[in-house]
Amino acid sequence: MNGFWENIIVETTARYSVVILCTLVFLAIFELVTSYKNWDEIRKGNLAVAMATGGKIFGIATIFRYSIEHNDTLLQSVGWGTFGFLLLLFGYIIFEFLTPSIKVDEEIGKGNKAVGFIAMIISIGLAFVIGASII
Repeated sequence: MNGFWENIIVETTARYSVVILCTLVFLAIFELVTSYKNWDEIRKGNLAVAMATGGKIFGIATIFRYSIEHNDTLLQSVGWGTFGFLLLLFGYIIFEFLTPSIKVDEEIGKGNKAVGFIAMIISIGLAFVIGASII
């Protein structure tokens, strides 16, 4: 059975499946901290929410990309990916806090594309920084 888990197809499928599950859980957590409902707003055509959510998805995927590259086991990859997600979430909260003249969540929920774009770029940028720090 040990050889089964060392098969590259099995390992890739396992990592892929776990990352998809983690992404869904992490997006649900982001949904809890935002004042709008991501998928309802996207369904309505809110491009600002779509950009901010897309940035979060890209950010999570980027963090896991580095986590998988630098860790041998699935458990280590998930651990570092989760830690990276927490840093990404913290970065989003800091972004909201450091822009007191703009209520980021509110503006994104209202469809402000400029704020949605900046939120997307912040998520992507932070993901590269976080990913580069993963060992």
